[in-house]
Amino acid sequence: MEQVPEDWQRGLVIVAHPDDIEYGAAAAVARWTGQGKDIRYVLVTSGEAGIAGMPPAEAGPLREAEEIAGARAVGVHSVEFLGHPDGRVQENLELRRDLAAAIRRHRPELVVLFNFGDTWAPGYANSADHRAVGRAGLDAISDAGNEWIFPELAELPPWSARYAAVVGPVMTHAVDVADNLDQATASLAAHRRYLEVLSDEPVDSQVRAIIEMATGPKDGFPAAHAVGFELYHFGG
Repeated sequence: MEQVPEDWQRGLVIVAHPDDIEYGAAAAVARWTGQGKDIRYVLVTSGEAGIAGMPPAEAGPLREAEEIAGARAVGVHSVEFLGHPDGRVQENLELRRDLAAAIRRHRPELVVLFNFGDTWAPGYANSADHRAVGRAGLDAISDAGNEWIFPELAELPPWSARYAAVVGPVMTHAVDVADNLDQATASLAAHRRYLEVLSDEPVDSQVRAIIEMATGPKDGFPAAHAVGFELYHFGG
């Protein structure tokens, strides 16, 4: 397994919900911001349907605040929420347009996406929002570089990223995150209210287990702690 190329300066992470990044890629983000790279987040929803017993009008602002705090823990200071409805994200032209616009605004060389397959593992279904955002995000990278697909975005100059790195069960590349586990732990722990509702297990125990799973060794990559990606190449 190869090292993720790091000959770039600006990255954009696109996900469906608050906490998606922290479950899978926050340690890699911390590595990159530690190198002086400019990493920004775009979240398609505010996760307002994600806390049982808490109305969306209350949960949305809470989860946005937790995400902003989690981002700060790994050196990210630009977090944008697009306002699509949590749990009802559709893979359509509207979503592709919104993501293409975000890519043009932020002008990344690397775009990080999350698993858009039907499953996370055999017998474990991926969520509809994750599938929609990942697939639309991959398409939007090409859309952002084409001046004619969404002419209504003409005020934003076209932009072509060089790479997409997808977090998920298929891995072709990885990065060593052994020096970034504390930051990743703090980033996920910022989602305390969400985690308290998710499980009766103490939040600190949940966080340790999740980070250990997300940053375990990857077959064929020489690191005790790593985050793996499937890497796509574009013409940027």
